[in-house]
Amino acid sequence: MDGLFYFDPVTFYQGVAFPFALLFNFLCAMDSFSITARHIFLILGGCLLAWMAMAQYAVLVFIPAFCAVALFQSVQPEKVHCWTFSFQMTWQTLCHLGLHYTEYYLQEPPCMRFCIALSSLMLLTQRITWLSLDISEGRVVVQEAWRGPRLLSFCSYLLFFPALLGGPLCSFRRFQAQVSRPEAQWRPPSLGPAARRGLLLLGLQLLRTWVRGLLGAGGSLADCHWLGCVCVMWTTAALFKLTYYCHWILDESVLWAAGLGPDSDPALHGEGDVSDADIWTLETTHRLALFTRTWNRSTTRWLRRLVFERAEAWPLLQTFAFSAWWHGLHPGQVFGFLCWALMVRADHLIHGCAKVLIASWPGRLLYRAVTWAHTQLIVAYILLAVELRSVSALRLLGASCNSLFPLVSCVLLILLAGREKRAGASPAPFTQ
Repeated sequence: MDGLFYFDPVTFYQGVAFPFALLFNFLCAMDSFSITARHIFLILGGCLLAWMAMAQYAVLVFIPAFCAVALFQSVQPEKVHCWTFSFQMTWQTLCHLGLHYTEYYLQEPPCMRFCIALSSLMLLTQRITWLSLDISEGRVVVQEAWRGPRLLSFCSYLLFFPALLGGPLCSFRRFQAQVSRPEAQWRPPSLGPAARRGLLLLGLQLLRTWVRGLLGAGGSLADCHWLGCVCVMWTTAALFKLTYYCHWILDESVLWAAGLGPDSDPALHGEGDVSDADIWTLETTHRLALFTRTWNRSTTRWLRRLVFERAEAWPLLQTFAFSAWWHGLHPGQVFGFLCWALMVRADHLIHGCAKVLIASWPGRLLYRAVTWAHTQLIVAYILLAVELRSVSALRLLGASCNSLFPLVSCVLLILLAGREKRAGASPAPFTQ
C-alpha cells in the first residue's frame, strides 16, 4: 500500500479493459462490423478479461452463466425465474461458503483472484435474475430454437466485458437496443466528459491517499477512547466510501467508452440505466432513507424489484436480509444489514415526527445539521460492520462508544413506533 496511489487488482483490470472498450466503440461505427460480430467481440472480451483477472477461478463465473442460458431456453417462461434464482443463489452461496472455510476455519487469507471471481459472480447474479424476471413477466421473449441470435445475445449480456468486473446494472432490453444501434449512432467519447471524469477520478484518488495517511497515523478501534473512536470510525468509513466512489466512476467510464453507458442512446421507457455515483447526494443528505436509495442505485433498484416489491410481509426486513445473503452472510454483514433496516425504519419515523413539531427555520436548520451528522455517523457504523465482516472486528466496533449512535435511533424507533401504533398510522416503505 505504499506510494502515492494504491490500485487494487479490480481497478487494474478495469483499466486494462478501457482501451478494448474504446476499440469496440470504434469498430461498431464501421459498416463491416455486424451485430453478430459485436456480440462475439463482447463475449470473447469477457472471457479473456475473466481469465486474466481470475485465472482458473473464471469457471465459477462461466458455469452459472451458461447454465442460466440453458435454463432460459429450456424452462417455461412462468417458471424460469424460480429455477434460475434457485440455481444461481445456491451456486453463489456455495462459493461464499468456500470463502468462509478459508477465512474462518483455515485462518488463511483468501486468494485475490477467487475474491475477484466472487465479486463478478455477484454482479452476474444481478443480470441473471433481472433477465429471468423480464422473461417471466413477458418483457423478453425467448426463442425455443437453440441456434439463433437470441442465444448469442443472452451470452453476451451475461458476460460482456465492460460490466464483467463492475458497473451499474443494465437491463437486457437496454443492452440489446444499445448493441443493435445503427453505425451512424456510434460516436467516439467526447473529450470534455472524458476530461471531467478523469479529473474527478484523480481528485478522489488524491483524497483517498490523504485519508489513508490520516488513518495510518490515527490508531485503530483496538486502542482508541471516546472521541478518538469516533474519529477512527469516521475516517475509516470515509476511506471505504472513497474506494467505492473511485470504482463506480471507473466502471461507468469503461461502459461509457464502449458506448454502453447510462448516458448512451437510445432511451427506452422504463429501461433507463442509473448512475451509481451520486456523490453529492450521498455526502450532503440528512435522511438515511435517501442515502439508502442513492447508495449503489442500480443495486437498490434490483433489490427493490427482486425482493421488496414481491414480499408479502416485512418487505424492508426481507430486502436487507436478502442483501446480507447476497453479500455472503459474514457475521458483520448480517449485523450491519439488519441494523441498516432498523435505522431506515427509525429514520422515517423521526423525520415524520420532526416535520410536524419543528416549524421555525432556525430550528429546521439546526435540525438538518444535527441529523446530517447523525446520519453520517450511522452510515460509518454500518459500513465498518459490513466491510470488516469478522466477529473480532464486530466485537471491537460494538464495544466502542460508536454504538451510542444506532442505540439512540433504536430508542427513538421504539418510542415513535408505539406512538404510531396508537395513532393507527401505516408505515411507509423506504423506497418512497
